[in-house]
Amino acid sequence: MKALSQTLEKLLGIILAILMATIVVDVTWQVLTRFLLGDPSSYTEELARFLMIWIGLLGAAYAYRKHSHLSLDLLLQSSSRARRILLLRIIHCISFVFAACAMVYGGIQLMGLTLSLKQSSAALGVPMGYVYSCIPISGLLICWFALENFLHPNPDAIDQCE
Repeated sequence: MKALSQTLEKLLGIILAILMATIVVDVTWQVLTRFLLGDPSSYTEELARFLMIWIGLLGAAYAYRKHSHLSLDLLLQSSSRARRILLLRIIHCISFVFAACAMVYGGIQLMGLTLSLKQSSAALGVPMGYVYSCIPISGLLICWFALENFLHPNPDAIDQCE
């Protein structure tokens, strides 16, 4: 399980780096065509918006894996080590349930609806179901990482409150 999670983490990091590089090139091209050529590119704004969606959602899964998401740890700081482990397991259960229900189930429903309606983006003509596919993908990653964190609590996350 840990080996698969480490592989997913590395792959996710590479994908995020590629998406970030792509958005930088895309926005740079938008600025150049708008201000230097006086004729803005028609697809760059929409591509940047879609890339931001993917970066935000996949970045959330990556941050969850790295334990870098925002959290309120007041209760954890005032608890014993054993209680911290229990609280972290409860937190990971709640994260799992949210990701499974809202992101995986809801994301699949949204994808199915937009694909069945044949909804596509205005400038790029990409089916919106493909754009929305990052929601269940990110949800599945968060579910996987939450399950791993539940089964194998991270000692750094437990000890950082001391």
